[in-house]
Amino acid sequence: MTSPLPENANNVIRPIQNSDLEAIEQLSQRATNDDCQSCSVRLIQQLQQVRRWYWLLKFLSWFPNPYQYSFCVYVVQSFQQIYGLIKVAPFNRTLSTWRVEQVLVDANIPQQENLSGKQDLGSGLLRHCFETIWEARTWILEANIHHKTKLALYRQNGFQPLAQMTYWAIAPQLLEQLSTHEPDLPNLLPVSNADAQLLYQLDTWATPPLVRQVFDRHIQDFKTGFVNGLVGHLQQWFHHTELVSGYVFEPQRKAAIGYFQLKLCSNGNQPHEAELTVHPAYTWLYPELLSQMARIVQSLPAQSLHLASADYQPEREEYLEKLGAERIEHTLLMSRSVWHKLREAKPLEGLQLSEVLQGLQRARTPIPSRISLWHSLTKSPHPSTTEGTNSVSIPPRAIPKEVKQPSESSETWN
Repeated sequence: MTSPLPENANNVIRPIQNSDLEAIEQLSQRATNDDCQSCSVRLIQQLQQVRRWYWLLKFLSWFPNPYQYSFCVYVVQSFQQIYGLIKVAPFNRTLSTWRVEQVLVDANIPQQENLSGKQDLGSGLLRHCFETIWEARTWILEANIHHKTKLALYRQNGFQPLAQMTYWAIAPQLLEQLSTHEPDLPNLLPVSNADAQLLYQLDTWATPPLVRQVFDRHIQDFKTGFVNGLVGHLQQWFHHTELVSGYVFEPQRKAAIGYFQLKLCSNGNQPHEAELTVHPAYTWLYPELLSQMARIVQSLPAQSLHLASADYQPEREEYLEKLGAERIEHTLLMSRSVWHKLREAKPLEGLQLSEVLQGLQRARTPIPSRISLWHSLTKSPHPSTTEGTNSVSIPPRAIPKEVKQPSESSETWN
C-alpha cells in the first residue's frame, strides 16, 4: 500500500522492499547527532539479519502469526531515492498499542521545490502509520530529552509526555560488592506460563493507572508461546546471550511481589541488561534482587549491568543513586491516542447567538397524540380483575366537581 504525501505528489510512502535495504543502511550511517545514534546502530545490525531472512519475513507478514510484524518498516521515496523511514512494532498481544521504534529522515535533503522539509517527511511517515495500522488505538515512543528536533516532531503530531525514564549502568566493581551479600529471598521461584496471572497482577500494582491504560497489557502478554520460545532459544544461541528470570512469591497473600529478568552476554562483548518490577509496598526487595542478579553475573566475563527506572519509581532511583550507579541516558516516554484532535473546538467568544439557537431547534416535526392518562385513572376497574387483590377503586363521587366562582357583587366588598 502506497500513500502519497499531501505536500507533494512525488513523495510516496510504501512498505520496505528488498531493493531498499542497501539505501536504508546508507541512510542509517549518515545519521546526525540529532538522531538517535544508538538506534541507528541497532537498525544496521537488524538490516544485516534481514538480508538473510527477507523473503521468510515477507512471507510471514502476509497472515496472522507471532512474527507478522517482526520487521514493520515504511520508507518515503522521491524520484527513486529513499529519504526517510519509520520502524514500528506492536507493544502488546491484542495490537491495541503500538510502539514507534525509530523515525529516520535524511539530513541532507536537497532544498528543492520537489521535496518537502525534514519535519514534513517525518510527519508524513507518522500519519501514514496512524492511518494504515487500523488495529492501533494508542501509540507510544521513547525519545532522548536532548534530541530537540525529534521531540518537536512528536509533539507536533500529538504525542504527549507519559513518564520520564532514566537508564543506569552498574559497574562490574559494584556488582562484585553486591554479590558478597547473601540475598534473603526464601520464596524465589522460576518463571513459567503458569505464573502469568501473578505477573500480570504485579504489573498492575506497580504501574500507575494512566500508564497501565496506555500499555493495555493482559495475561497473554506475560506468557511465552512454543514458537516464540523456540525462536528465542535459537537467537540466544546465535547471539551468545542467555535469559534468566525469577519472581518472589508472597505465600500469605498468594501474590508475586518482585520480578527480575536478566539478559546475559556470555562472551563479554555487550553489557548485561536487566528488567526489574517490584511491588510498591515491598521496596526493601531492591537490594535483595540486585544482589541476586549480581551473584548470577559473576560466573560470566566482567561487564556492567544496565537497567531502567521511571519517575513514578522514586524508591528505585534513590537506591541506585545511593549505590553509586551511573546515569547513562534520560528519555521521555510519550503517548498518543488515535482520537487526538478529531475536531477542533471553536472558541466560545467567537460563537454567535444564531449558532447557539440553531443547535436547540427540533430535529423533526412533532406528531400530536391522545393523552389518556387521566381517563385511565378515573375509570373503575372491572370487578373480575380486582377480586382477591388489595386494589382500591375510586368512586365517581370522590372526584371534586367544578367550584363555581362567586360573582363580583356589592356584598363582597361590604
